[in-house]
Amino acid sequence: MTRCLSAVPVFLVSDADATARWYREQLGFQTAGVFPPRPPASWASLQREGAEIMLQRLPGYVKPDLYAQRPGGVWHAYIRTRGVQALYERVRDQAFVKMALTRQPYGDWEFEVIDLNG
Repeated sequence: MTRCLSAVPVFLVSDADATARWYREQLGFQTAGVFPPRPPASWASLQREGAEIMLQRLPGYVKPDLYAQRPGGVWHAYIRTRGVQALYERVRDQAFVKMALTRQPYGDWEFEVIDLNG
């Protein structure tokens, strides 16, 4: 019998090294793996507690801006967090915060960030 353990978003990025650094410095992720070990990395795994994000390098890649095409925006990862208010307080004045901490009609407290890749 098999059992799925998790699903991990994989983001295409033009620079995996710079993106991994951004997630470490801005959101407190740790680099769990990088390949190859010397820049430029073609792949990286970032983790924070039980959450994981993977990056794949595609030189010259520019993510299309689709946010306005759907009411409520377009997201690429939804990370459930204990202590979301404390995390928000740490980043609230940063330019990358797209939506302030808001209680949603379904009960979740959410805020949105946009990374250096859009």
